[in-house]
Amino acid sequence: MRLGDITNADAATFGKPLDGVRILAAEQMQALPYATQMLARLGAEVVKVEHPVHGESGRASTPAMLDPEGRKVGATYLRNNLNKRSLGIDLKSPEGRDLFLALAGHFDVVAENFKAGTMDRMGLGYEAIAAAHPQVIYVSISGFGNAAETPYRDWPAYASIVEAMSGIYEYKTGPDQPPVTIPVGALGDISSALFAVIGVLAALRHRERTGLGQYVDIAMLDAMVAMTDVVTNFWSMGVRREPGKGLEVISEGFKASDGYVVVQISREHQFAALAELIGHPEWNDDPRFETRAGWAPNLESVIRPAVDAWASTRTKLEAASELTKVGIAAGPSNSASDVIADPHVAARNMLVEVPRTDGVDTDILVPGNPVKLSRVAEGPETRVPWVGEHTDAVLRAELGLDDATLAQLREQNVI
Repeated sequence: MRLGDITNADAATFGKPLDGVRILAAEQMQALPYATQMLARLGAEVVKVEHPVHGESGRASTPAMLDPEGRKVGATYLRNNLNKRSLGIDLKSPEGRDLFLALAGHFDVVAENFKAGTMDRMGLGYEAIAAAHPQVIYVSISGFGNAAETPYRDWPAYASIVEAMSGIYEYKTGPDQPPVTIPVGALGDISSALFAVIGVLAALRHRERTGLGQYVDIAMLDAMVAMTDVVTNFWSMGVRREPGKGLEVISEGFKASDGYVVVQISREHQFAALAELIGHPEWNDDPRFETRAGWAPNLESVIRPAVDAWASTRTKLEAASELTKVGIAAGPSNSASDVIADPHVAARNMLVEVPRTDGVDTDILVPGNPVKLSRVAEGPETRVPWVGEHTDAVLRAELGLDDATLAQLREQNVI
């Protein structure tokens, strides 16, 4: 899907579910920018507040492209900021604080994802905004939350930190070897973003009934504890890591001719189908495999060699296709190029092609909107904003500032 295209055009007449919702977001990196981009895709207007000179920290990530003025624009920024406008304000200055506080009353949602307590220190925390604008919904995403005392409240956090603290790394690798960090990209960020979106939608619905805003406080560690529920749930039910034992499930990658096919088997009848498919029907009369308890102890010595031998004469996609035909959940372990060429990804418009502005021919690919609604058109999407690109327009429209005032604020490096 090209930037600016629209799909499901027949639904455009219905508008979008969040049309009219306005969000003022002091945001950086990924967690909150992903959330506000999702809300923008559903129709919300998002004004992004960032430093007036260098912008937010995601712009400095790598790899990067150059904007029309030759400034670097990093990958993290590029994939999380479609459909937004950029307002450059120095929130650490008294004048910048006053501008933000005045603007807040013109928006439905004020959102931030600085380290806990940062906005309070600048006089822009929930209490300050709510006192001036009680109808505003205030959203915070931070590593460990703002609304409760926690020993980690003042710790900075990235995705890998809260992922580690959720227990999922040791659950997968055990305590005796280094964990594989960030195994699925920024799960700690994106899970937090999704819970923030849910919180915003719930708070908007609540305000329809009461007329009041409220505080939506999202802790990244909370999000990860929720996403990795098996860690604590299985432990509470007696599952322990012991030599020669494992979960009573086969969830493994097996080697095909061009890579790996991932298979998940959690029921005895699925194992019976696997045995027949790969040419080992005798397993179904083998007392070792009478129940699923026998799978893990015999995985490496018996099951893996046999499945690998069968898969080795097939591509990973062919193997997955044959497995699924007999009722076994399977899929190819894809590379980036596999995903980009995948017909499902194309059919679902799950990659947006964003043209570069620095003379490089290859488009930048940004994930599309995974929320498909039959009466909502997808797109058209607009490119990411350059630093402070919409500052004058926003301050004129919202606060009525004239050219002389804008020039003075710019001279003072406030905007």
